Amino acid sequence: MSVKKKPEKDLRKDYQITLQSSLVIALLLAVVLFKFNLNFGGEFVIEEIERDELELEEIVQTEIIETPPPPPRPPVPIEVPDDAVIDDELLDMDAFLDMDAGFDAPPPPPPPDDDDEDEIFVVVENMPEMIGGQAALYDALRYPDMARRAGIEGRVIVQFIVDEEGNVTNPQVVRSAGQGGLDEAALNAIRQMKFTPGMQRGRPVRVQMTQPVIFRLQ
Repeated sequence: MSVKKKPEKDLRKDYQITLQSSLVIALLLAVVLFKFNLNFGGEFVIEEIERDELELEEIVQTEIIETPPPPPRPPVPIEVPDDAVIDDELLDMDAFLDMDAGFDAPPPPPPPDDDDEDEIFVVVENMPEMIGGQAALYDALRYPDMARRAGIEGRVIVQFIVDEEGNVTNPQVVRSAGQGGLDEAALNAIRQMKFTPGMQRGRPVRVQMTQPVIFRLQ
């Protein structure tokens, strides 16, 4: 005897239709969700996180000064026994000091050699002196006409030797005025001067001297 199924209880009959309808509804819901902005009652806030900036400092290389090592300590002296034997032959025991003999006076200084006559002194006991002084020098001085017209002034330093008789020898300019004929005028004036001779140990000697000559227009 066969059992007859009821149509409302036959699930296989509407299976295909139900599956397709479900898929269509699911697709429609997905499209609606993508189309509309769903607001769940809050806002999404994106906070920016600040990053600390790292600054690179330049490292200055320091110069290392190497200090020299301390000097070595001096060696400590070590006492050594004196084993040396003094030779009796090196000692003159016969020598003696005669206390009764009188002490002689020191010998007088040796007389000056003949070579001292040619020596030129720079400093002596009595220096030479210009006869008539500076006034005599400037009376003999002649201002060059060329320098006077050009308004040239200057200072000339002359070096010379005063001999044993007080005469000027070998005058030469050691500092020049440079122009205007002032050097020649200074040499001519110095050549005309007369000095008292320099004295060393009571005798006249040759002495080297230096004399400035000033040219100034009034």
